[in-house]
Formats: sequence, C-alpha cells, structure tokens
Amino acid sequence: MKARRILTLAAFPALFAAMIVLAIVFRRQIFPLFSSAQRLRSWIGSAGVLAPLLFMAVQALQVVVFFIPGEIPQVAGGYLFGVWKGSLLSLAGISVGATFNFVMARVLGVPFVHALFSRDKVDRIRRLADSPRARLSFFLVFLIPGIPKDILCYAAGLSSLGLPSFLIFSTLGRAPGIIGSALMGEAAASKRWLLAGALLALAVVLFVVGFLLRDRIQAALERLARRRAQRRRRALRGRSKQRPRREERGPNGSADT
Repeated sequence: MKARRILTLAAFPALFAAMIVLAIVFRRQIFPLFSSAQRLRSWIGSAGVLAPLLFMAVQALQVVVFFIPGEIPQVAGGYLFGVWKGSLLSLAGISVGATFNFVMARVLGVPFVHALFSRDKVDRIRRLADSPRARLSFFLVFLIPGIPKDILCYAAGLSSLGLPSFLIFSTLGRAPGIIGSALMGEAAASKRWLLAGALLALAVVLFVVGFLLRDRIQAALERLARRRAQRRRRALRGRSKQRPRREERGPNGSADT
C-alpha cells in the first residue's frame, strides 16, 4: 500500500515533467506539426507504408497529452486517408489513448486524477459514470461538441463503469464529430472548398453552442441520472414490500400469534 501511494503521488509529476522535457527538446518539430493539417499530413505521408500506424500513434498521443489539439489530426486523417479510413484510424488511435488514461486513473486512483483536474469537475463526471444511465450520459457528453473530453477518460477510470462499456459508448459519441472532421479534410484534399468551408462553419457553430451550454447540459444529465436512481430505489422498495411475509405455523396448521 505504501509503495502504491508513493507511485500515485509521484506518477503525475514524473509524467508531466517528461512531457515538458520532450516538448522543449522537440518543440521545433512538434508545434509546427500540430498547428497545421497540411504539415501534419506531409509528415505522416513521408512514413510510407507505416503512415497508418504513425497516424494512430499521433491520435493516441493527443489524447494522453491533453493540451495537444485533437481536431487538426482528425482533419489531417481525412486529408491523407479519405473519410472512412481516416475516421477508423482516428477512432482506433483515440481508443488506445483513452484506454491508457482510463487504466492510469484506475490503477493510480483519486490523488492522481485530482492532480490533473479540479475535484469538483472530477466528482461531477464520476456521478454521471456511477449513475444507472452512465452509458447514455457518456454517449451524450462525447457526442456534444464544446464539452471538454480530456477529463472524461480519467473520471470514468475512477468509477464503477467497465472499460468495454466506456470505450463502446464514448466511441459511438465521438464518431459523428470525427467523421465530420475527416470529411472536411477529404473535401480540402479534393479542393471542394465550398463543402470544406461549410463543414468548418458548422463545426465552429456547434462547438460554440456546446461550449456555452456545457454546464447546463452536464447539470441536466445529472438531474436525469438522479431521477433515474430515485425511481430505481422506489421500485426496489416497492418490490420488497410486496413480498409475502412468511408466517410461522403452529402444530395445528394455524398461524402463531
């Protein structure tokens, strides 16, 4: 237990320090890549047959290193591989990164996650993850643009939600946005600028609306989860009261009083 506690307290500073060192050492290579879909496309394309694996690694990295923007790699995936292959590779890479975050939270526990995010934010997501409608809640929060996704993987790791359920419903929620980004990239690659511009405008509008309403959306999901839990408790109490009470019978077959 003592060794695990030391690991928990030391893991985040060590991980964060390693990220900072790598970012500083390779800053001239990293930051230009993630600031332009075209640069990222050219760099990944230079890997030849290994380009799909390299792209998946980039997507996993941007989930783990959560201050790296995820939209640019998604657009680059469509630009480089087309809509469907780019979307599938993005989802696969993101799932690898999400699994890593989920497992890190489950193994290292609450102190590790609280070192990354505020206690209030973590507790709100944990309430959703532990609710009877956890799967629906996670699908919706991953579906709606503008709601920060970084914290969700870690908070889910602290909850009773299983990894397979988390991956299935979070992936279903992510899929429309990722497909839209890949379609934007493919449209740019084929010089269909009107379609690319329309998709970009729609993405910006949805992001702004989701960002502005994020607190209301999360509060509504929490209320829905609480009402569901209350109805479930009432139903359980009702069933327990309806069970026939066993009466002890005397030797003559009549109930004892």
